[in-house]
Amino acid sequence: MVKPGFRRPVRNKNEARGPRPDTLFIACSALGKEVRTIIQKYGWHADFIPLDSRYHLYPMKIEEAVEKCLNDTDGDGYGRRVVVYGHCGAHNLDAILANHAGAVRPVWPHCYEMYCGEDFRTAVKEVPGTYILTDYLVHAWDKLIVRGLKLDKHPKLTKVMFAHYKRMIYYAQEESESLIDKARAIAGSLGLELEVRAVGYGALEPRIVAIMAGRPQPGADGEAADYVYPIAAGPARQ
Repeated sequence: MVKPGFRRPVRNKNEARGPRPDTLFIACSALGKEVRTIIQKYGWHADFIPLDSRYHLYPMKIEEAVEKCLNDTDGDGYGRRVVVYGHCGAHNLDAILANHAGAVRPVWPHCYEMYCGEDFRTAVKEVPGTYILTDYLVHAWDKLIVRGLKLDKHPKLTKVMFAHYKRMIYYAQEESESLIDKARAIAGSLGLELEVRAVGYGALEPRIVAIMAGRPQPGADGEAADYVYPIAAGPARQ
């Protein structure tokens, strides 16, 4: 796993070199492709630092990596640093951002909600034990889940870890038949029913746009800091 620390910011390859941008994006690589696309869509002059998505396997590493990145860029003249993370198990993240000038993140605790809004909350309440996929997670399934959790070396753990899940929802950012096919294969390997719901970028884009415009983010009034992703309860599936 990549050790947390400063990485040289990445700029749009089509962007002319000049003064350092006023904005730095620090984003989980699980959201990196979408964030880079949004930056390019609006033509923002911004730097970008991705952080390894495998930190999600050890949420304290998210806090460590974000704080290290903010510390390393404190004196670099950025007026705004946009940290594109949900809480993701890193419950001290907002306190860390509060200690650094100009540091802000999109509202709500989960990137799943950023993509699919109220549908996410409804889905996991209707069927506790709903496993969520996104484009990134479909792409990275083998690296992040199979090898990351060592299920390839200990296949018996798969049944234990997924025993309480009852279905899988793929919230798709792109309409890609190849990704849908892979999602079906993932669900099938776990014995789960798959639902595909095309949501695009959901609320992620307007929230980042609001941050860049200095406006309140859509949905900010409704954020519940203690909202958690419900997990299945009761006996395991037979």
